[in-house]
Amino acid sequence: MKYPCLIEKRLCNTDIHIELEQEGLNKYGEPLETITIDTKCNYQDTTKTVLTDEKKLVQLSGIALFSGDIAPTLPTISGGTVKIHGVERNIFQGTKARNPDGTVNYCELRLI
Repeated sequence: MKYPCLIEKRLCNTDIHIELEQEGLNKYGEPLETITIDTKCNYQDTTKTVLTDEKKLVQLSGIALFSGDIAPTLPTISGGTVKIHGVERNIFQGTKARNPDGTVNYCELRLI
């Protein structure tokens, strides 16, 4: 059975440069190399105002949505950075939304 794609490729028009960090160490005890991906996404900006004792702080964040699996060699997306609209942001959460048969329908990166 073919499952419907929830994030269509035709809606992914924003250029994005992704550097994903891999978990674990190589045989020399060094961190594994980062995976670099240049692709297109559906990007949505969000902002949040956090009130402090003296001032208010505006925190920018966003969500990048991708059709299919952007990193098939990684079981999970745990961290890294992205460059979008000329701004570098950190990945604080990555999601691989799966179909009932185990294939990846879409990926979501939450950015701060």
